[in-house]
Amino acid sequence: MSENSKNKILNSIAAVRTQRAAAIAVNSYPDSELYRPVEPDAVSCFKTELESISGSCILCKNEEDFSRKIKELLTEKHIEKLFCRDGSIAELLSKHHISTTSDKNDFEPMEAGITGCEFLIARTGSVLVSSASLSGRQMHAFPPVHFIMAYQSQLVDYPENALKAIQQKYGTKLPSAITTITGPSRTADIEKTLVLGAHGPKELIVLLIES
Repeated sequence: MSENSKNKILNSIAAVRTQRAAAIAVNSYPDSELYRPVEPDAVSCFKTELESISGSCILCKNEEDFSRKIKELLTEKHIEKLFCRDGSIAELLSKHHISTTSDKNDFEPMEAGITGCEFLIARTGSVLVSSASLSGRQMHAFPPVHFIMAYQSQLVDYPENALKAIQQKYGTKLPSAITTITGPSRTADIEKTLVLGAHGPKELIVLLIES
């Protein structure tokens, strides 16, 4: 390659970098301009957004209230046992006489599973999860009914805040997979008819604990 050709290529690369930097500068908007405001508060906004996309958000005053309400849900849905790989959640449920299992033989036939999460995004009604969870990756996609135990302290306003929070939490050792769940699995590929549970949980229920 001649020196002249090399310089042309380098100049082209430099020009593209300059254009990209300019585009980023022009399109850098505050969160308030990209999204509607989080109103009237983060809890109410998250609940409204999640329920608008066929998810459920149940508010709980404390862990005892959480256990009572999930017990009621299991009875209502005729679910006898929850699949749970998170020892701390399983221990809490066990104290309130709620049966859980983590036996691999119970994984495939499970009726419902429960996990924690990393953060909740109020503006979009999304749940941020990662592979660092004690529940692993499969539990966020496999259970027909997915219960999520979360705390109001995990709420952030916008997606950008969730990414910043997870960077602060893990530093340079980020999980290998970071995913947002926005409502139950859905598709409208067949005759443009919305079908829930096509590629994952048919029901997503977030139990949001005040403290």
